[in-house]
Amino acid sequence: MRTFLLLFILFIVPSNKPISQELPVLEVKDIKKEVIEIKGMNEFLFAIGHQESGNRYFIVNRYGYMGKYQFGKSTLKTLKIKVTKEAFLNSPYLQEFAMKQNLLYNKKKLQKYIDKFEGQTINGILITESGLLAAAHLGGAGSVRKWFRNGKVKEDGNGVKITTYMQRFSGYTLYL
Repeated sequence: MRTFLLLFILFIVPSNKPISQELPVLEVKDIKKEVIEIKGMNEFLFAIGHQESGNRYFIVNRYGYMGKYQFGKSTLKTLKIKVTKEAFLNSPYLQEFAMKQNLLYNKKKLQKYIDKFEGQTINGILITESGLLAAAHLGGAGSVRKWFRNGKVKEDGNGVKITTYMQRFSGYTLYL
């Protein structure tokens, strides 16, 4: 391929000038383009699901949390989803529905904090809607509110802190 390109340049670009004078020299500033990564709802759900269960719908952890997003029975009850463990585990559609309902529920509970602090850095953490909603998924909206009020950092049964989720899941555009 290189030989063909060299022959192409030699025969197609006839000139008495050296090739370097014939062809424009591009500087890095001319060819540098910013790459903007758009991370939306699908990417957010995939990332949360991967963190929680490896995106496996049919799994139950040692604490009894179920499915792709590791829902507990009390959260499902709060969301008014009354279904057996087996029915929940065997319905990816229901699990996705539950996650979206949970995001909406937590957003409603945290809206004043999102409005007031989004874009600010607090204790080294950039506050974003997606980060707060991920933290609320891990430890509940109440634990996020407590963090804002008194700095108390809740951990789940595996020792994962809500602040870890705030950072890890920051910067997604959710459109809820």
